[in-house]
Amino acid sequence: MTLFRQIYALLFVLFLLTIASLAYVQFNETQSFLAKQMESDLNNASHSLGLMLVPALEAGDDAATETLVNVLFEGGYYQQIKLTWLVDGKQQVWNNAIRVQNVPQWFIDLEIFKPIAKESIITSGWLQLAKIEITAHPGFGYQEMWRIITNIIIVFSILFLIAIIFARVGLSIILKPLNSLSEHAKKIANRQFGPDMPTPKTTELKELVQAFNSMSSQLKQVFNSLDEEVSALRKKNLVDQVSNLPNRQYMVSRINGWLSEPSSGALFLVKMDWLEDVHSQYGYQVRDETIKLLGNKLHHHLDDISPSVIARIAAYEFAFLIEESEHEQLSKYLQGMIRTINKEISKAGCKPNEQFNIGIAERLGQMSVSDILAQADNALQKSIKDNKIFHWYENTQQQLFSRDEWRQKLTHAINNNQFQFRWQPILLNENNEVCQRELYCQLTLDNEVLHAGQFMPFVEILSLGTVLDRCLIETVNSHHLFDRNFEPVAINLTYQSIGDHEFHLWIKKFLRNHKTPERICFEIPEASVYSDLSSCEHLCNIIRDCGAHFGIDHFGRQFGSMAYLQNLRPSYVKLDQSFAFIEENQHNSELCRALVNVAKGLDIQVIVTGIQENKQLSRFNDLRLDAHQGYIAPPVDIKLT
Repeated sequence: MTLFRQIYALLFVLFLLTIASLAYVQFNETQSFLAKQMESDLNNASHSLGLMLVPALEAGDDAATETLVNVLFEGGYYQQIKLTWLVDGKQQVWNNAIRVQNVPQWFIDLEIFKPIAKESIITSGWLQLAKIEITAHPGFGYQEMWRIITNIIIVFSILFLIAIIFARVGLSIILKPLNSLSEHAKKIANRQFGPDMPTPKTTELKELVQAFNSMSSQLKQVFNSLDEEVSALRKKNLVDQVSNLPNRQYMVSRINGWLSEPSSGALFLVKMDWLEDVHSQYGYQVRDETIKLLGNKLHHHLDDISPSVIARIAAYEFAFLIEESEHEQLSKYLQGMIRTINKEISKAGCKPNEQFNIGIAERLGQMSVSDILAQADNALQKSIKDNKIFHWYENTQQQLFSRDEWRQKLTHAINNNQFQFRWQPILLNENNEVCQRELYCQLTLDNEVLHAGQFMPFVEILSLGTVLDRCLIETVNSHHLFDRNFEPVAINLTYQSIGDHEFHLWIKKFLRNHKTPERICFEIPEASVYSDLSSCEHLCNIIRDCGAHFGIDHFGRQFGSMAYLQNLRPSYVKLDQSFAFIEENQHNSELCRALVNVAKGLDIQVIVTGIQENKQLSRFNDLRLDAHQGYIAPPVDIKLT
């Protein structure tokens, strides 16, 4: 029971007790007053009737006597008059049938008033003529009492309603700071640190609100310090101090993660010997400043063509990782890169199109890190040997289909639900039990089963993500895959679906009509959070409000603040696979620990991914992670019913 209702109930009871006490006092006083009034009226009536009967008694006129008695009956509430002649003992009795008007019978049956009788002697001078006894009926008392009680009830009811309304409004105003305090406490419990509450006027609540504001401020400061620690460790371990670009270690781990997921793109290796001339002519300080400016210019001009990761992997060597891009877009990226480098070469006083070489290895099919690095390096060496600006590594593997063929075949396969599924268990670190299963999709094209790594790049390029996600979810639901296990099933959403508000409305309707939404998880890549936070917030609020769950995939991959976790409040985060491949040393452990502490500080479950064997998992034992995922527990084929 809420405090508002408790206080409201207390005031209600006190008001009822007050009204009951007043009513009891009023009732007794009214009863006593009416009883005395009826007794006084009876005395007056007895005296008056005695005086009027003297002439009739002296004359022995019975008719006149009866007439006077009837007059008395008609003028008041009298039920019986008894007249006894003292001379001969003759007795006359008159009865009057009285019906009390406008008073319910149950009220009369309460016998609040007792009948009153008055006996007196009628005399003429010193001569006693007769004895008269008048019995009054309490109808007058009942009638007056009923009238007074009904008026009191009406007045008290009106006062009661007014008091209740004023009490409710007054309590709402008085307890408003307490309600705000309760909401503020809930937000703090959910690790949402908003602005401080205004200090209320109520003395008792001032210190409480100030204490909550102080606690919220301290928790917010702790979270911000953890976020700053993550940024500092990233800069220290994974960022080149001269160029402020990612270093070789980060690039290798990022390539590992890129190759372990369905994607497309290419790796560019660039050697810029002209920077050595800058060093020789102007010194290392000018060289370092030139490298920093070059990194900024490359990011500024190339990210508009295609998002990429640019890293400095050696003194004069740079690596460019372009994800989710096909050959045509990679060619535009290459042209933009050459233009940007030539501009900086000209500013440094060197000759354009000289003293820099580019080697390009395009991702085709299944590749390892060593494969694509070797191909890019071979292409770079070929470019140097042939004295050309760039060289594409000649891969004998051909694409399965052209772009138009991909569009036609993917659209047909998706619309006809030509899906096959596998799911991979995610195991709790504590007892190795399954806590959820991540769903992987395969498509049948031309009687050949293609895994996601083969067709997902073209789904993104052809903007078929929303269509794929909707059909996939409907197919999974129609085959009752959500009901096969008690563990939730995790589905990865495409970038297009995350930013599509029509998909948001569809998923809202789907989840509201689903009988077990708590068994459904949606995974959102961290890159989507940084690129379109508002759409992610909108989608996440829908998922949470409908009873389903969501998590952040590739957590820690992007270089940026973790503050978005407070707004989204995911159920879990999955550490980026690159953390499973980063070389083991103290600094990397500190970075991973800081990332985990940020999530744990917000009460978010942390799952490490990319785990291949127990030895690899043991590196994370002291980080208090909740679960792990990888080929240590490989995906399992699902038989559709």
